[in-house]
Amino acid sequence: MLATGIFVAMFIVALFVLNSYTRHGTEVMMPNFIGMDSQELLKKEDIAKDYIIVVSDYIFDRKTLPGTVLKQDPHVGEMVKTGRKVYLTVASSTPPKVTMPQLEDVSLRQAEIMLKAIGLELGTVIYKPSPYENAVLEQLYKGRAINPGTEISAGETITLVVGKNPDELSNENEIENEIIE
Repeated sequence: MLATGIFVAMFIVALFVLNSYTRHGTEVMMPNFIGMDSQELLKKEDIAKDYIIVVSDYIFDRKTLPGTVLKQDPHVGEMVKTGRKVYLTVASSTPPKVTMPQLEDVSLRQAEIMLKAIGLELGTVIYKPSPYENAVLEQLYKGRAINPGTEISAGETITLVVGKNPDELSNENEIENEIIE
């Protein structure tokens, strides 16, 4: 009987200690940090006393101002305890580098798919007389030939020179082709 009483008393004390240690019941609603400037957010004292801000990832987005918070975890509206780490994904100021693929001798459709897969844009398609219908003959970056394996920034535009049956070329394309040749 005495052992049961001691056990119950220890259990109750353990619950009170655990309750105060884990700050049970002292949760706050997670605010929305998305769209805010991450540097300004880190400087705010009211945020710093309630949360530990951690920038966990950077993503390049041409449409977003660098330093802007794009994602957060925990999500907006979740109930969290004060002192909780908040992980932010922030817009980067520099795009990642990608390796230029070998596009010559592949079809225009395949070249477009390959460019899009690594984050490059297909720019102008220039048709040039060739027996190799719809095959990429040259790959150009800013008006100059670019070798496969060259590192360039993601999001850049690549111009392709593509083979076309000479009988199908319009006068406009023939004028463009004369400039290239």
